[in-house]
Formats: sequence, C-alpha cells, structure tokens
Amino acid sequence: MDVSVSVKGKDKATAFLLQLTRKKRKIREILEKYGQFGCQRLAYATPFDTGETAMSWSFEIIEKNGLYGLQFNNSHIENGVNIAVILQTGHPTRTGGWVEGRDYINEALQPIFDDIAEKAWMEVKSV
Repeated sequence: MDVSVSVKGKDKATAFLLQLTRKKRKIREILEKYGQFGCQRLAYATPFDTGETAMSWSFEIIEKNGLYGLQFNNSHIENGVNIAVILQTGHPTRTGGWVEGRDYINEALQPIFDDIAEKAWMEVKSV
C-alpha cells in the first residue's frame, strides 16, 4: 500500500522559518554590536584608580528557549570581592567608615538597553 502526503503552504512555511532564522542572526548581530559598545561605555564610566576595573569589562550573549539576553561581566576580583560591584554599591573601610557607591553601571548602560529594545522590536515586527 502506498501513502502519499501533500502539504499546502509548504513554501510559505519554509520561507517564514528561514526568515525567522535570519532574524535570530540579526538579533545576535545587534547584541554583539551593543555588547562591544556597552563594554566601551562601562570602561569610560568606571571610577578610575589603576584602570584595572575599567579594562576588565566583557559581555556574553545568552540564548535560552528562543530568548536572548546580554550580560555584562567584570573580572577584576580582589580578595574574593568584585571591585566593579563595590564601586557601584559602596563598601566599608578598614577603619569602620563607609565609601558611598556611585551608580555608574546603570547610567552607562540604560541608553544602550533602550536602543537594543527599540531595534529588537523593529526586527520582530518586520517578520
């Protein structure tokens, strides 16, 4: 016994899936661009002493279940403490005082996140 299957709209479905694949690549390209730009902005905005914290920024593009994220990291660790974090949040001193943090991370990245959201939404709408 022979079985025959025909599918209507196969070409449209294939074209749609190919278009989505291209969009995923486009979104990764957008995140790559903004990841590099974000690291530059963070380096410039980071309070400067030796420059080690400013030069220790990196980024990672996360994809999970079709969702994308952009994660910024700073690898400058001293005595188990991430220096970028304590510059942001503040920290105690050895003599019992307190050094106030400075909100430099959000200030540097908010314009980038706003722009990413706008560009990603334009890509999604164009499908």
